[in-house]
Amino acid sequence: MFGTKEIKELREITGAGMLDCKNTLEETKGNVQEAVNLLRERGLVKVAKKSGRIAAEGLLALDISEDNKKAALVEVNSETDFVAKNDEFRNFVTQVASTVLAEAPADMEALKDAMLTGADKNVEDTLNELIARIGENMNLRRYLFEEIEGGYLYGYLHGNHQIAAVVGLKSDASKEELAELGKDLCMQVASMAPRYISRNDVDENYIAAEKEVLLHQAQNENAELEAQGKKGRPANIIEKMVDGRLQKQLQEACLLEQTFIKDSDLTVGQLVDKQAKDLGKEVEVVTMVRYEVGEGLEKKSEDFAAEVAKQMQ
Repeated sequence: MFGTKEIKELREITGAGMLDCKNTLEETKGNVQEAVNLLRERGLVKVAKKSGRIAAEGLLALDISEDNKKAALVEVNSETDFVAKNDEFRNFVTQVASTVLAEAPADMEALKDAMLTGADKNVEDTLNELIARIGENMNLRRYLFEEIEGGYLYGYLHGNHQIAAVVGLKSDASKEELAELGKDLCMQVASMAPRYISRNDVDENYIAAEKEVLLHQAQNENAELEAQGKKGRPANIIEKMVDGRLQKQLQEACLLEQTFIKDSDLTVGQLVDKQAKDLGKEVEVVTMVRYEVGEGLEKKSEDFAAEVAKQMQ
């Protein structure tokens, strides 16, 4: 069995229509992941690159140590965009990032217990006071503390503080020599949202699952052609199509294979190689992290349950 929760989740993940989500869940007996794959196979997923609609409000803050050896990134959520623009809230998020950089907390509980940078209370107590003062719930959702040896960390925080990226480069070059490349790579990650650094990092299970979905897509396309009285594609052609589509997806998923956003004649990998050649020193991308406010979260929708119930009747 399934209900409004599963339909809502499937709709947020795929962007498909309400009835398509309902009918597909009926076919999969309420299994959301199977329903996602079925909708993809049928070409009904409107936002294939997103795992969920970005909907929650809040802010990101980024802090990089002076020697570029440490980086901190945090996300704090709020209920409304109005609060996210509040100066007190913005200052708090910035202070939390500074606290992470200074304390390198082992986990979220350790961060909450840490003394907030620039304050006389710990992070959790300061947040609770802020909630009481502003009158809206806020949540310290996640944080990153990264440290590197034999290289440098670079960061990029988009102007609206909704997207941020951290990239780590290992090299004998100086932090100044790598600064422009580091910034460019961070902007690439923020803009193009790669899942992996290179093909070597790609999970074999991911490849197998994507290949299966693409195969079913091609088979469904064949069935449509035959239903129209046209000749379907032979198996060897379908196999080549699937492989071609998979290779394209992997190029989009891997940072080093993406087209560089500042120069469409270069891939990111070629950009890194060019920089290494110009410096006469090896350069390797070893770390890549991207945060976007609200990933996987949803805004409250007071009318959504009623909408789903109406469609299910």
